[in-house]
Amino acid sequence: MKIFTKKTGILALFSVILAGNLFAISDSEAQNLLQKAEDNTSFYETDFKGNYTVVQNKPGEGQNLTEAVMYRRDRASSWTILITGPAKEKGKGYLQFDNNIWFFDPADRRFTFTSAKDKFQNTNANNSDFAPQHYARDYAIESTQEVTLGKMQCVLFTLKAKVNSVDYPMLKLWVTKDDGLVRKKEDYSLSGQKLRTTAIPSYQTIKAIEKSYFIPVSMLIQDNLRGKKISGKMLYEQTQITIRNVVFEKVSDSVYTKPYLEMMSAK
Repeated sequence: MKIFTKKTGILALFSVILAGNLFAISDSEAQNLLQKAEDNTSFYETDFKGNYTVVQNKPGEGQNLTEAVMYRRDRASSWTILITGPAKEKGKGYLQFDNNIWFFDPADRRFTFTSAKDKFQNTNANNSDFAPQHYARDYAIESTQEVTLGKMQCVLFTLKAKVNSVDYPMLKLWVTKDDGLVRKKEDYSLSGQKLRTTAIPSYQTIKAIEKSYFIPVSMLIQDNLRGKKISGKMLYEQTQITIRNVVFEKVSDSVYTKPYLEMMSAK
């Protein structure tokens, strides 16, 4: 299994983007590119396993780190996250199956219902950020614009939700034209208030038997509502997610069950 990386500066992704409409993109080209962006976030051919490091930065309060292992079986809409660190959080876990998400706490050996919109481990990441993103299925294209993001040629999509089950009713999405990878995303409320900004500065290409998959090396999520003014400057909460040791191969069906989380929490 070979790994390569596609990188761009993370500061450039958060900077102001200047548009350059040199060539208009057709409606069909835009829809195809959005579908490709969605397809790049899912792995229907086989199971996914990866190690996640999640660092939460709250201005003036320092950082908190969470280590986890994630398993995904996208064709069954199932996934499992097992928290492996720090010690006080070890053994906690999340499980999605039958369109329900459950949180397991080994302290009381109980499963409690949570949702895709809920925050993962009190960070700025939603539980849904760890699952396939249905941009083409759940959103309609309001407008497109060809722009430059850093040194990359992108299409900037403005999307409006077609269903009520999404986390955010409006999105802005920067997608590179040559590979259909999402490089930046902004989440908005129905009134147009910007809620979050996500930058994906680099991808790793994992060559598996079935096909090649694009996996973010890291993601930076900024909460545009939660922050603190320090020395006269507004600093916002940020969550850095790093993904490593990615493997694409089928795992036991038992991994996507409540007994698996119960068993692993006891180790």
